[in-house]
Amino acid sequence: MRGMREAREVYDGGRHAFRFGIYPGALLGDETGIVHPVRPDDPAALAAALDELQGAEPEFLVRIYRSFARTVTPPGQTPEHWADLLDRPGRKLDLVLQFREPTGDPAGWAAYVRGQIRELGPRLGSVQICEEPNADLPVLDGSIPGVRAALIEGVLAAKAEIRALGLTADVGFNAVPTLDPAADFWPALGELAPPEFRTALDYVGLDFFPDVFRPVPPGQLATAVAWALHRFRHTDLPAAGLPATLPVRICENGWPTGPGRPEPEQARALTTVIREVAYQAVELNIDGYSLFALRDADSSGPGPFHHFGLLHDDHTPKPAFAAYRDLIAELGPALRARRE
Repeated sequence: MRGMREAREVYDGGRHAFRFGIYPGALLGDETGIVHPVRPDDPAALAAALDELQGAEPEFLVRIYRSFARTVTPPGQTPEHWADLLDRPGRKLDLVLQFREPTGDPAGWAAYVRGQIRELGPRLGSVQICEEPNADLPVLDGSIPGVRAALIEGVLAAKAEIRALGLTADVGFNAVPTLDPAADFWPALGELAPPEFRTALDYVGLDFFPDVFRPVPPGQLATAVAWALHRFRHTDLPAAGLPATLPVRICENGWPTGPGRPEPEQARALTTVIREVAYQAVELNIDGYSLFALRDADSSGPGPFHHFGLLHDDHTPKPAFAAYRDLIAELGPALRARRE
């Protein structure tokens, strides 16, 4: 199977070697709204889980979400206890700043982005502007009018503030795979964005969930992953004028358990996906992978959105927890290696 091949060395042109990470919360959004965890976070248990996942890796990203809105109350940050999860060398925040102003009016947005960066400062490893601006779903930024202009303004503001403060955090944005040939997000972004937008970017993120919302035939998961990665690199990004030298980062990927989705299969699916990402890293200039998510929202829940975690909602591990831990330990050193 292609996904089980040995990882090649990482592309040598990016700012960073390959970094792994995870969203450590349990709160998430589905097609209609927010799914709340049935148990509160146990910060000590989550920190211990992150320590085990990170192992000997010199860097590890912890993904958190914050939202901007002026005319409504925005969703709160998630996870709430993120500061308790950073007490380890190399542990950095992967900060997502969502544009959730329902009117689309960007007044105050750039100031908000700058303020968030000033607040978090050297704890930042990465700043993602907007959450899936090409996905038109109620809980995602692609449903907000004016999100493309806000994306550009936010990236420019973030890069300016990071430079002003002398920080090293990356700046980027993410997107979902483009499956509709008539979708105009990428060419429209290319026309709208000034040249300085492209030079401000350090990466573009891909959120993808193969074999979750669209089933993949047995034995074809690695092929489906490779297809999605190549399409993103060779079709989507060039349509916006984004070059091959700009790293791609997997910002969200997961495979839920639950009814009809056994826990051992989660471990097998994630292993296939991560190995294929690692194998494609050099050719496609992929500089990181972050898993969604660490803990279930509700391990007794009826739908897949309740079951994305590597841990059950009581913080006990599923088989996929050990699988991700072992993959990080195995692939991390190889993916950090430079070409000789």
